[in-house]
Amino acid sequence: MSKRLHLLAAGIVMLIALMRASAISISAHMPTQARAALATLPIFDDALAAGWGDWSWDTTVKLNNTTPVHTGAQSMAVTSTKGWSGLQFGRNTAQSLVGYDTLQFWIHGGTTGGQVIQVQVFNGVTSTSQIITATANTWVQVNVSLTALSPRQATLLVWQNWSANPPATFYLDDIAFIGAGAPTPTPEPGLALSVNAALDRHAISPYIYGMNWASESLAAELRLPINRRGGNAETRYNWQNDTNNRAFDWYFENIPNANAHPELLPNGSASDQFVEQNRRTGSQTLLTIPLIGWTPKARAVACGFSVAKYGAQQSTDPYQTDCGNGIRPDGKTLITGNDPTDTSVAITPAFAQDWMRHLIGNYGNATNGGVQFYNLDNEPMLWNSSHRDVHPNPTSYDEIRDRTDQYAAAIKTIDPNAKILGPVLWGWSAYFYSALDNATNNSDRLAHGNTPFLDWYLQQMRAYEQTNHTRILDYLDIHFYPQANGIALAPAGDATTQALRLRSTRALWDPTYADESWIAQTAEGPYVRLIPRMRDWVNTNYPGTKIALGEYNWGALDHINGALAQADILGILGREGVDLAALWDPPTAAQPGAFAFRMFRNYDGAGGAFGETSVRANSTDQGQLAIYAAQRSRDSALTLIVINKTNGALTSNIALIGFTPFNIATVYRYDATNLNAIVRQADQAISPGGFNATFPANSITLIVMPPAGNSVPSNAYLPLVDR
Repeated sequence: MSKRLHLLAAGIVMLIALMRASAISISAHMPTQARAALATLPIFDDALAAGWGDWSWDTTVKLNNTTPVHTGAQSMAVTSTKGWSGLQFGRNTAQSLVGYDTLQFWIHGGTTGGQVIQVQVFNGVTSTSQIITATANTWVQVNVSLTALSPRQATLLVWQNWSANPPATFYLDDIAFIGAGAPTPTPEPGLALSVNAALDRHAISPYIYGMNWASESLAAELRLPINRRGGNAETRYNWQNDTNNRAFDWYFENIPNANAHPELLPNGSASDQFVEQNRRTGSQTLLTIPLIGWTPKARAVACGFSVAKYGAQQSTDPYQTDCGNGIRPDGKTLITGNDPTDTSVAITPAFAQDWMRHLIGNYGNATNGGVQFYNLDNEPMLWNSSHRDVHPNPTSYDEIRDRTDQYAAAIKTIDPNAKILGPVLWGWSAYFYSALDNATNNSDRLAHGNTPFLDWYLQQMRAYEQTNHTRILDYLDIHFYPQANGIALAPAGDATTQALRLRSTRALWDPTYADESWIAQTAEGPYVRLIPRMRDWVNTNYPGTKIALGEYNWGALDHINGALAQADILGILGREGVDLAALWDPPTAAQPGAFAFRMFRNYDGAGGAFGETSVRANSTDQGQLAIYAAQRSRDSALTLIVINKTNGALTSNIALIGFTPFNIATVYRYDATNLNAIVRQADQAISPGGFNATFPANSITLIVMPPAGNSVPSNAYLPLVDR
């Protein structure tokens, strides 16, 4: 999928404008003495400071609340009366914050907790903000960085209810600005890491290290397990004339691939060339089978919205000026009623079956070296925008079910051992609602018992198997792109954005992480917990179905920040037991994002790899120092990946349980000091109970520990069979 379409999809369902985010930290209760020493410019300390007024809306504020209280005699109780209400303190003249770098306060969630609050400091020009979640029956300290504010001053402080419904009453106390020159609390002890090789053991699927459209050189170097041919253009790909329609991404044009004779091998159609490349690199092919019912009619350029036929348009292809974007010159009015046969011809499942017969004839079936994985099209809940020239009507529950039944059954008829992945949804809203719901106030979902779409879809797949004794869905496949501003498919950004990128990987697994985007305001938010959620969908509705992320991207793959996030994601995918994943828009071989993959797939340039059996690994703060562990089959070595996500070196003790190591481990590292190579470090001394190590700022460290008595050097490479 293109960045353009993902931004459009997010825009369709976005409930409010995104606001600039900044770094925030939440810590456990610290002694009162330490807190008091930090409060250098009080805003509320038993009373609201002079110069500040209560400018709240749809909110009742009790400034003399007596229980609960953090310190002193009084706190403030905040009670919302409507959705999106806000506690707001304002000044008629700006408060200078020169010398202060943090807004600090304590929040208590009352007996219920879970209130999702956006905290904002406004300086009259710009703001810095962050979303937090209050904890029940506990005072929690919050620190909001002010470093992004310019000028460094404050006119408004806002705690806004981040929900369409009023939350339970929450409490605030000890609100103050603190500065770098103020006394600091006693630092916490070093982060503790631990590994227990006897617990949580499960196989890591090699297919989690997949990509979309990986180059041959990078795929060969990484021994890439799976390479996906996906994206909007594959929804209308004609294997017979080797032509794609580029849809919304490029003026709804049919564009032939550059092959004079697509019917001839080895330099035949683009799809055949894709399979040929994967055979050379030992990668499995994940191929997209069109379900939309249309395909390019000829091997020639053709336009979905011809200017000559449909009139002037907002934008035209600079190289094919008759091809417009289907929008009138006013930039708002869509051209409707166009003829789909301008570009396309109708097809049935027989078209897909003929393609499979061609592939099997050239390469064998799924069990004999041929194509093993088939996607059921690409992001069908966006067809009415991405492919509206042939599919203007919003996709419904029943349409996806019916097309899946028809095409998946046709695939299994030709190759019963092929693996089918569906429904290949674009993102969050499509998990719960159809495109028709977006256009008709949820009428489609209500007509299906108000059952969220993916629950219903899996139920239908299970019913099909029970009736026909054939499984036509092997993997639940969805796409996920973080929706916070400036993250997915984006450059590294400023320090605030980089910190958000590293935090937001928690959306994949952490049930306590409130998403920092419009997702938090949806009925199903604020907690994404994507992988556990997928597992719940499957276990509840169609047990035995595997789970896949056919597209994801956290951005900044050309920067160390993106490499840290990507390494974290690969560790999460393995630890959480995902069955298949494919990065969209992969990095070039020289970019930092490629080195994140190398740390798992080829850290020493000789095929050295992270282990294939995940084991338990814990950090006292996974947000600062993340750790992943796995045991390797070929030499029984225990392999650890440690990711320092902070801007400073961190020293930690790593405790070992359930594994007796050799007394020396090899260490490899990738960090910001050398973006061109993974560097072998000095060997690490190991004791039976563990070791101490220092991890540099913004670094990915791999530690390879052979078992005791192993005379084979831990960096010696033996061929690894993982497919």
